[in-house]
Amino acid sequence: MAADLKTIADKLIAGKANDVKMLVQQALDAGAEPKDVLDKGLIAGMNEVGRRFKNNEFYVPEVLIAARAMHYGMEVLQPRLTAAGVKSVAKAAIGTVKGDLHDIGKNLVSMMLRGAGFEVQDLGVDVAIEKFVESAKSGTQVICLSALLTTTMPQMAKVVEGLKAAGVKDVKVMIGGAPVTQKYADEIGADGYAPDAASAVDEAKRLLALK
Repeated sequence: MAADLKTIADKLIAGKANDVKMLVQQALDAGAEPKDVLDKGLIAGMNEVGRRFKNNEFYVPEVLIAARAMHYGMEVLQPRLTAAGVKSVAKAAIGTVKGDLHDIGKNLVSMMLRGAGFEVQDLGVDVAIEKFVESAKSGTQVICLSALLTTTMPQMAKVVEGLKAAGVKDVKVMIGGAPVTQKYADEIGADGYAPDAASAVDEAKRLLALK
């Protein structure tokens, strides 16, 4: 069975969405535990995609194709995970800040987080401060803010301020985007910064002290 789960990971890395869907179904039909299929098949595959992306062996198109394959596999697996009571590793919310309509980076981070077992609430683009605050109050553990314009970066500071003003204490804030730096994260009081989508997963896990 372990070999079959490795095949799921390999097909996911290759972006073979229909094969992934079929192999996930076959593994479940053969009695594989849903959590094993998730961890040793889909997440193992996405971890390797993340590693290759970080090392410039994969680029955005390959990541998007692999993420699509993951999505196909999850369509089959999600009901079984739910039925088995398997919980996500953590809850994350992500959005591009107000005034900014760029979404490729946000979408990549969202896919990478899902691929690592996070439950992700995608708030979209041009997201008002209130929506981030609302999400934080609903049990989100880490909020990811994206900005691609220097003119919209100040909105990140406003979200951090908005969360403090609302008395939200148990949520971590992580920021990223082309013009964003660690220095800026420190300046505005964000908890973390990720230079790219693959690093975002590592950073989110570090902030929440997940292995």
